[in-house]
Amino acid sequence: MLLLAIVLITPPIFERFKLPGLIGLLLAGVLFGSSGLGWLNADADIMKLFAEIGKIYLMFVAGLEIDMALFQKTRNRSLGFGMLTFAVPMLGGIAVGLLFNFGWLAAVLIGSLLASHTLLAYPIVQRFGIVNNEAVTVTVGATIFTDIGSLLVLAICLGINQGDFSALKLATLLGSLTLYTIAVLVGLKQLGRLFFSKTGKDEGNQFLFVMLSVFLCALGAQLIGVESIIGAFLAGLAINSVIGDGPVKEKTEFLGSVLFIPMFFVAMGLLLDLEAFGDILRSIELPLVIVGMLLLTKGLASLGARMLYGYTWPETWTMWSLSIPQVAATLAAALVGYEAEIINSQVFNSVILLMLVTAILGPLVTTRAGKHLIAVDALAENEGLDWLPAPSDIPESFTVVVPVYNPNTEQWLIELAASVARHENGRVIPLAIALAQPQMDSPQLARAMAHSRQRLEAAQAISATLEAEIDPRLRIDYNVAQGISHLSREENANLILLGMGQRSRLNTRLFSNIQDSILWAAHCPVVVARLLDSPTTFKTILLPIENPSPANLRTLRFAQVLANTYQAKITLLHVHGSRASELQRSRLAKQLELLVDRFPAADIDIDIRLVAGDNVVSTIVKTAAEYDVVMLRLQRRRVGNGLTVGSQTTSLVDQLTGSVILVGEPHPLRSDRPARSNRTAFKLNSKLLASS
Repeated sequence: MLLLAIVLITPPIFERFKLPGLIGLLLAGVLFGSSGLGWLNADADIMKLFAEIGKIYLMFVAGLEIDMALFQKTRNRSLGFGMLTFAVPMLGGIAVGLLFNFGWLAAVLIGSLLASHTLLAYPIVQRFGIVNNEAVTVTVGATIFTDIGSLLVLAICLGINQGDFSALKLATLLGSLTLYTIAVLVGLKQLGRLFFSKTGKDEGNQFLFVMLSVFLCALGAQLIGVESIIGAFLAGLAINSVIGDGPVKEKTEFLGSVLFIPMFFVAMGLLLDLEAFGDILRSIELPLVIVGMLLLTKGLASLGARMLYGYTWPETWTMWSLSIPQVAATLAAALVGYEAEIINSQVFNSVILLMLVTAILGPLVTTRAGKHLIAVDALAENEGLDWLPAPSDIPESFTVVVPVYNPNTEQWLIELAASVARHENGRVIPLAIALAQPQMDSPQLARAMAHSRQRLEAAQAISATLEAEIDPRLRIDYNVAQGISHLSREENANLILLGMGQRSRLNTRLFSNIQDSILWAAHCPVVVARLLDSPTTFKTILLPIENPSPANLRTLRFAQVLANTYQAKITLLHVHGSRASELQRSRLAKQLELLVDRFPAADIDIDIRLVAGDNVVSTIVKTAAEYDVVMLRLQRRRVGNGLTVGSQTTSLVDQLTGSVILVGEPHPLRSDRPARSNRTAFKLNSKLLASS
């Protein structure tokens, strides 16, 4: 009961103070462990069980999250950077161990702990729309080599620690591990594809197959003499391409993210010795040297990649910031080494401190470097407006799907959908979903169908004055979100338009489960609108832009369509820090002008407004009071067990008192662009932008 209460309550409290939830779990472990209240015991059977399962699950999810398609595109360069960012920190860690008079075995293990990295800041580059930048792709691919390499060194250290470890046993271990790796990556992948093809939509058995695979691979790794987390990581890589991004992966990650992985962090907190931690603070040399050595050696590896492959400084800083966080593999390996008594509590606590520093520093640097990388990539002609084309490029049939259910919001949603459809010479499909029942003659289904027909009749009455083609549909389905997503795909819809309901104060999520599911599953862009007045009254549109990235073009295009329909004026708003120099402001204005120049020609006014403010949300809210509607870009991505929109977006929507339109990004597709081999043109663009 106490464990579940900690996992439920602690992370949200820390996240409200802008701190990672995992730090709260670690501190909760310290508070309730032997160093605090003593209510939880690290040696209890249930804690050992959850810690072991959480450790295995953590490494499995780490392998599951690696994008193998991105890795294949830059395999050779990923190998090169992977070797650099593994070998240099490895040597640095060994030097630290020997400097502080640890034995060779402990020194090598310390080196392996510094060699790996966790892509903790990857969601930031996703939000910035720079995932397909080669430097980012190479860093993601290098994760495979660093994690496998560090886990292999861990396996060798454990074997030596057990005694009687000869060169023959080392060769046997390496040979067994190589064969085992091939068997898992090739054999399990083929077996998984066969099983999934035979079971069809049986998600229950498919989920059980994945779970069995994880623990079978973990057990197999132990049988050949290596740590179980190596098998779990390999299982994640093998299962990765089998389950894709479907519901089975969602359920798999859900179980780990809400139960086993949080309990693993609590168990880690139980192992923290506050007396030893106090000794570290009194003799701070070891943790400071370990943190400093990691930052230095990861920086040297990134500089090496810059010299080898000609990356720009923003790309180099991005690679460094993505490769310094030490969380998943580092924590799991540190725990194994500590339990095997290869490293002592002083080193283990130093690793915890290393995790805290890098988990905060990495995302911060990624944010700053990513903004500069956006500026360099802003000139790239790789972003299209195909989902909302210019009038000269209108497809044969442009379709907007509008689910109708709430009579209070239906009219304005239909009006908004009709305005887009008219602009594109398309049609509107008002869609009513009646929840299916086991018996088709049940009274519940009859009432649901009657309500749906009423809403469709109301939609037809509304559309009679809108001069737009209307094609109402009634659908019976067991799941509302699936019914909307399925019909949209069947009709090859170009846009789904949803209304935003009222949120309770206890609900920290921006969207309901239905909206969340549609945003994640839909094949096309999804717009979520909170309309407090008729769209025909929109004469001023405010469009806050965090970064002048080409990824914003789709949202800007949607604003242009509405402005063209209602003869409205668009204002692009960028909030910069109060200490920004005149040169920085002029560059930002130039980048926004370049963005506007890429719009299809239209007879509308687009203003650029730069406002100083250290609190972005409050500055936007204050500015929005002058406008009829605020339009925000919404990127769809999964993190853990839900769709993440961002705390700033949620807070902003809550504080805005007027109409809000959230323009959902199309589902992130994997780019088929080849790796850049000619860096000269890229450098030229960078210089041109700097000179401007």
